[in-house]
Amino acid sequence: MTVVIVGSVNQDVVARVDRIPGPGETVLGTSLTRSGGGKGANQAVAARRAGGAEVAFVGAVGTDADGAVLRAALEGDGIDVSGLAEVDGPSGTALIAVDDDAENTIVVVPGANAALPRLAEAQRTVVARSLVLLTQLEVPISLVEDAAALRPTGSWHVLNAAPSSPFVSAAERLLPGIDVLIVNEHEAREIAGADDLESAVTVLSARVRALVVTLGERGSLVVVGGERVHVPAFAARAVDTTGAGDTFCGVFAARLAASGRLPADADAALLADAARWGAAASAISVTRPGAQDAVPQAAEVARLREESE
Repeated sequence: MTVVIVGSVNQDVVARVDRIPGPGETVLGTSLTRSGGGKGANQAVAARRAGGAEVAFVGAVGTDADGAVLRAALEGDGIDVSGLAEVDGPSGTALIAVDDDAENTIVVVPGANAALPRLAEAQRTVVARSLVLLTQLEVPISLVEDAAALRPTGSWHVLNAAPSSPFVSAAERLLPGIDVLIVNEHEAREIAGADDLESAVTVLSARVRALVVTLGERGSLVVVGGERVHVPAFAARAVDTTGAGDTFCGVFAARLAASGRLPADADAALLADAARWGAAASAISVTRPGAQDAVPQAAEVARLREESE
């Protein structure tokens, strides 16, 4: 197995609105769509479709109709779902509002994503075959800890600390098992307990082997040891930023797998190249509505990379 994603899978319900409503305010939407989502599943689709990697997904869906739809969608992208458990009750759901400026607000009801505190035997088998393990924090922390402990010696563990609040309380347990920590600016400051980004980067880069901070339209910052590399973003006319960070993470993990290198050999150039591929994929994704629906094909990403050289 190449890239194994342990994480959440949701049914996204997306309303397009002229503007995001304030507290107590009602606005009229212009459209309503349903599609696959969840940070883990989004990243799995990105690693497979845009990154071209062999991918397996480990998580849980419910016994409702959404669970069957979500499983079928992942299978349709050629993702191994032998580690996707079915648990009694509803699947995860995300209620998303997207405005005319491509900004969004998201409410996640975890459902089945919160039902498994530990990996089941079949899931443990999948994780044990990983070259790159990619995790996030929309599932119980104990599940992430299980996966980190079970990955093969010498394999990568890339943790996207989103949402960041669970990481703060579990940092001391999680940090020793992380090879690459990916966060956005807000997450970096919250985890580091810092008021500004520079201080946050200094604190976090001293505690992990490698750090990647995504900066939106300003690109990303890669830090390995004392070396820092700024990776510029690709220009894009955004219509929906939902899932853009997940697309970045999935393709980043796929490029690490494609490199054939191990964490002990990691340097800033390797991670910056992976981040550049992630940036290209996410730039394409924001020009399309949805999360998984917006993930581009690998050929599109390669074409954008070539055109920018």
